[in-house]
Amino acid sequence: MRLTKKSHSCVRLEKDGRTLVVDPGGFSEEDAALGADAVLVTHEHPDHFDEGRLRAALEADPAVGIWTLKSVADQLSAAFPGRVHTVGHGDTFTAAGFEVQVHGELHAVIHPDIPRVTNVGYLVDDGALFHPGDALTVPDHPVRTLMLPVMAPWNKISEVIDYVREVRPERAYDIHDALLTDLARPIYDRQIGALGGAEHLRLAPGATAKL
Repeated sequence: MRLTKKSHSCVRLEKDGRTLVVDPGGFSEEDAALGADAVLVTHEHPDHFDEGRLRAALEADPAVGIWTLKSVADQLSAAFPGRVHTVGHGDTFTAAGFEVQVHGELHAVIHPDIPRVTNVGYLVDDGALFHPGDALTVPDHPVRTLMLPVMAPWNKISEVIDYVREVRPERAYDIHDALLTDLARPIYDRQIGALGGAEHLRLAPGATAKL
């Protein structure tokens, strides 16, 4: 499997000539979803879900399917019948040749006064990779590669470190990093790498790694 990091929380996974894209939102490149065989969306917030870009991907290729939770599916399913699949915690499915398990139910708390939206994470190919969306969900399954949300209005570095410790992946790659300045990145690299207990890695947008 090949991992390509896109901006913010979007990643592209390639295997056997097929491509799976997760969270091609408004903070990611405009073409992040184009060329995908399947798309997964963790929740409705615009930095993870851009309706216009997903519609463009669906219109460009009639074979593309989307798997997501109800709040996102409801915005697309009428226009693309049979191609938008609603999933929730505990579901399993195959998308673009990847085996996917769904974990989690709610977005992390931003502030007690802000209602929590639904959020799901995706465990791909028996733990080869886990993308939690905007939550610190711990799947009941070993994880080899964790996509790690490092900077968000809903987290702090101590929680990020403890999350890595709890999941216990072999390696963790940064996501949710559009708000993190280059000036601050060495602090996060040093602290998470020293205290998380897993190999901590970062890919620039467009860079790839073999998993």
